[in-house]
Amino acid sequence: MADYNNRPIIIKKVKKAAHAHHGGAWKIAYADFVTAMMAFFLLLWLISMTTPEQKQGLADYFAPPNISASTSGSGGVMGGTAMDSTGAQMSGSVASQVNADAPSPQDSAESSAADAASQSRAQDDIKSNQSQAFHSAAASIKQAWQAMPEITEIADNLLVEETPEGLNIQIVDQEGRPMFPEGSKFPFELTRKAIAAIAPILQQLPNQISISGHTAAGGVFSNPRYGPWDLSSDRANVVRSILSEFGLADDRIQAVTGRSTSDPFFPNDPYMAANQRVKITVLYDAPPVPPDMAF
Repeated sequence: MADYNNRPIIIKKVKKAAHAHHGGAWKIAYADFVTAMMAFFLLLWLISMTTPEQKQGLADYFAPPNISASTSGSGGVMGGTAMDSTGAQMSGSVASQVNADAPSPQDSAESSAADAASQSRAQDDIKSNQSQAFHSAAASIKQAWQAMPEITEIADNLLVEETPEGLNIQIVDQEGRPMFPEGSKFPFELTRKAIAAIAPILQQLPNQISISGHTAAGGVFSNPRYGPWDLSSDRANVVRSILSEFGLADDRIQAVTGRSTSDPFFPNDPYMAANQRVKITVLYDAPPVPPDMAF
């Protein structure tokens, strides 16, 4: 009993050791996982937004085929496939860029229609401006003739009018009142004065000028080697010479022609005296040529 009471009391204390610290490596792994998932979903979204042509372009960029998908023939070493320059092109190459930049048929049609409309407006504007200039020139010519009382008796022989080809100034014969002596290429003095008066006015216009001579049917010529073709040409050239003498530059003349009886003033009566005339035409400028048609 005594021995039991004298036994020493032993107290055992158990110390629990704490687990070792794992560090932050798991956070890095989790961040990499989240980033990869975001990239994956972003890739899916981008793929869903691209067109089949863009997808094919991406595929060709990363794995450019050496043989195109076109086929020809059957069998053979190449299994029915044919070499094609388009199949071996990398994305961004010259051929690829040309195809990408080529306009669609609809764009080409719209562009052509717009160009045609713009061209038509430009031509209308040019013709309108020239018409106004011709109207002013016609008024100036009539005023110049009215200021010359000595040519009043031939006023009915002088005609000025605007036509589709330009501004026509015609010096025509009347019954009993010719502007040239019979069979002569040189005009009467009054005719010469009327022609000289319009030269400075024509010089102010930038347009080219055409001069043509005309004769009436039934003319009689004493010289068998000199006929209506010669006379009409000579009269047109003499009128050109008078205009040049009184201020019209030679480079303003586009053509000097003789038409004989081929273009009568009165087609129903080619023998009328008025068919014998000289016509001075201030020509409308030619419309501008489209760029795609210029040589």
